[in-house]
Amino acid sequence: MKYSKKTIRDIDLNGKKVLLRCDFNVPQNRKTGQITDDKRIMSSLPTIKYLLEHNAAIVACSHLGKPKGSWDQDLSLGPVAIRLGQLLGRGVMFVPDIVGEEAVSKAAALQPGQIMLLENLRFNPGEEKNDPLFAKRLADMAEIFVSDAFGASHRAHASTSGVAAYLPAVAGFLMEKELHMLGNALSKPMRPMAAVLGGAKISDKLGVINKLLEKADILVIGGGMAYTFKQAQGHTVGKSLLEPDRIEYAKEMMQKAEARGVTLLLPVDHLAASEFSADATPVCTGEDIPDGLMGLDIGPKTVEIFSEGLKDAATIIWNGPMGAFEFPAFAGGTRSMAKLLSECEGVTIVGGGDSAAAVDQMGYAERMTYISTGGGATLEFLEGRELPGVTCLLDM
Repeated sequence: MKYSKKTIRDIDLNGKKVLLRCDFNVPQNRKTGQITDDKRIMSSLPTIKYLLEHNAAIVACSHLGKPKGSWDQDLSLGPVAIRLGQLLGRGVMFVPDIVGEEAVSKAAALQPGQIMLLENLRFNPGEEKNDPLFAKRLADMAEIFVSDAFGASHRAHASTSGVAAYLPAVAGFLMEKELHMLGNALSKPMRPMAAVLGGAKISDKLGVINKLLEKADILVIGGGMAYTFKQAQGHTVGKSLLEPDRIEYAKEMMQKAEARGVTLLLPVDHLAASEFSADATPVCTGEDIPDGLMGLDIGPKTVEIFSEGLKDAATIIWNGPMGAFEFPAFAGGTRSMAKLLSECEGVTIVGGGDSAAAVDQMGYAERMTYISTGGGATLEFLEGRELPGVTCLLDM
């Protein structure tokens, strides 16, 4: 996939109407409608400010949640429009419509330097179906398409790629930064390059493991996915999360790492418990987890080994927690990884999702080189897949 794309710097914006795809899929208190984390709104501000300063009129759009093609007031973007206006220090017109008469008329009347936000795109079934008619009706409200929604770029939806069939399509600053940081980390990393993978299942990261074994010098595996690797090594894993149908794959990946000279680090001890619960009592085990216990975090010896293995890395990409970090008793492994990356003198990239949430929750976010706004999009990028919402943008 080519990731050197034209941006809003490369196109004449003066007096033009811009359809701006943002990622405003933010968490909200469903009872009060209050936005509980506005980072995704904040991340869109540089692009929005640049467009307004260059005399463009903005028709902004986004999805929120999974309404499955029907209207759901609890998933309205109305609160997002209010918060965006507060952050910009100016009015943001909210249109409780998507491609209907009200949206079309208000878009037509929009003047340079003004911004409006359409209602949740996924209220219309044409969005997720990438319906050409829906995409055309969105595109008809503007003259230029700007995508700043990297987190949704792995979806071939009407607003992420369909509209590019009707409008010149360029990247916003957030999209540009994501492509630059992730692209450089894969194509020309400072070495040694390390990848740290965690999370629940190998099946979620099949392609990523395979791809990173071709790119990285060091591969660290923790979290629930590590137990299938440990079983493949001949160790017992008790009641731990296990994917029996992936044991052979784990063996193949270990063989590939050895053949390519990649240092593969796996846990050598575990924090286990009899149940998956915040109240469970941690038990430190060796490499073998006894029957009746399940691994919920990496152990202290593993933390030492991972830290030693990563201490000289010049590039570290981390995706996936080391354990059940949502439970304080089993957050130590993930916290140690966050601390290690925060002290790294090289490039540190946190690949969205639970890893980003953990780093933020533990207070290390500002000390990372970059935290991706993508979840599934970041994984698919690392895997080397083409992202429809990136492929559709004009190449440099």
